[in-house]
Amino acid sequence: MTTTPQKSPTRKHTALPKARILVEALPWLTRHHGKTIVIKFGGNAMVDEELKAAFAQDVVFLRHAGLRPVVVHGGGPQINAQLDRLGLTSEFRAGLRVTTPETMDVVRMVLAGQVQRELVGLLNRHGPLAVGMTGEDAHLMTATKRYAQVDGEPVDLGRVGDITATDTGAIEALLDDGRIPVISSIARSADDHHVYNVNADTAAAAVAAALGAETLMVLTDVEGLYADWPTSDEVISRLTVGELERLLPELASGMVPKMEGCLHAVRNGVGTARVIDGRVQHAILLEIFTDEGVGTMVVPDPPGADHTPHATGSTDNGEGTGQPS
Repeated sequence: MTTTPQKSPTRKHTALPKARILVEALPWLTRHHGKTIVIKFGGNAMVDEELKAAFAQDVVFLRHAGLRPVVVHGGGPQINAQLDRLGLTSEFRAGLRVTTPETMDVVRMVLAGQVQRELVGLLNRHGPLAVGMTGEDAHLMTATKRYAQVDGEPVDLGRVGDITATDTGAIEALLDDGRIPVISSIARSADDHHVYNVNADTAAAAVAAALGAETLMVLTDVEGLYADWPTSDEVISRLTVGELERLLPELASGMVPKMEGCLHAVRNGVGTARVIDGRVQHAILLEIFTDEGVGTMVVPDPPGADHTPHATGSTDNGEGTGQPS
């Protein structure tokens, strides 16, 4: 008597590893469902076509996975390119762009008319999801003139602003409608009614705090906050706001606005702030849905804890600020 060999029930299921990956993501999907995530889009991810496409896919994935993503963007490379075409000089002080009235016209045009439009278009390839706005719209962000501190002295940066107030009603209405807000980092002043250029890291932190976001994610062009640059390229994976505050005076100028933004966000109710390597495709998904993060996470201080900093410096080339220092 002959018997017919029994086929393995998994023999033809070559896609089974994909199913296992999806199941492994379930705890993170459950943890983050319904939570607001603010993402600052910048650096190489803004100019590399493959990275831009991957970024858009990540943000749309978050939305379909039940999260509420909000994108805040700068546009350093694009602004620099347009200023060069017009024969205008790009100048940075303390990691911030010096913005004359003429430069402000270019900043406004590039951010709202070029960078935002392209990003909204990339997101909307996947459905009618993204809606562009600026800090001027619905009084989302109100600014006042900002002065930089260089060697202990105040420096006039021109039309550069600090955010003094936020009104997130329009953002929340879009999120409740299932949309993805895409926000350009410019704001109008209540003092003189001028439009101001607001550092995108600062703007993203303010929006995250005002929304009570679970996480602020800042895309940059380095792996994270380095422990001892340039002696070592070891990245600090996690540090508290107290540790970060003590490190700030030692950081390279391009990294300061990013880490100040992280500090502000976590100090004002955001659960975590993360600086991640935007040069890595799908870095956002790696950071949110796996244990293998790709950057530095800032967390609140434990009650009563006294931590000693375990790092001595960092680097970031910023948006047009030069090489690591």
